[in-house]
Amino acid sequence: MSKTTEIQIEKSRNLIEGLRRHVREMGERGVSNNEINEMDKTVAMLSEANAEVDRLREELTPKVKKMNDLMTLVKASYAESKKTLKGYYPQERWPDYGIPDKR
Repeated sequence: MSKTTEIQIEKSRNLIEGLRRHVREMGERGVSNNEINEMDKTVAMLSEANAEVDRLREELTPKVKKMNDLMTLVKASYAESKKTLKGYYPQERWPDYGIPDKR
């Protein structure tokens, strides 16, 4: 759970608890039970959505690592091949091999 979301959920739950306590003690003063219940439902939905995001992040992390490892391999292969081609062919022929840059 992200720290920001976790803090907001905790603050909202504390507020809801305090509002419920005071509505019972002094009656409704600008906030109805329906509004408190709606806020409680929304906080619960936020908590569920956050849990889903955490699960997806756990699934995504190894895939991102694999992609980054593959990117490193591709970049190394590209750089090596480009270096070799630049060494064997004159600059005018580089675009023929897909090398757009110049010395």
